[in-house]
Amino acid sequence: MRNYLKLICLFLLILVWAVAVAGCAARKSEPVKGEYFKPTQASIVNGEKVFMANCQKCHPGGEAGLGPSLNANPAPQFIKRFQMRHGLGVMPGFKPAEISKSDLRDISRYRRAWKHY
Repeated sequence: MRNYLKLICLFLLILVWAVAVAGCAARKSEPVKGEYFKPTQASIVNGEKVFMANCQKCHPGGEAGLGPSLNANPAPQFIKRFQMRHGLGVMPGFKPAEISKSDLRDISRYRRAWKHY
């Protein structure tokens, strides 16, 4: 029975790893053309600043180009913030000393505003 449970745990671990790797496939997006999104609300402006400093490095348009498009992900914002805090696959987690809780919320507001632009 113990071996059976170990096999199930191993299978689940491999499955989670495979999903994480598949979700972090290298993708690049086209550069933004035309009129650029210019936020005016303070929290959205801060979210853009924090996003550009920490997230843009890997997500579309950044130099690494490792991360997938963020606005194509239909997950709720609290799940996305959990992923930003704890990481997934090749994505690193950001500790509260690196990105505060309010900055995480501002990044969510910025991404949501960009998505609805």
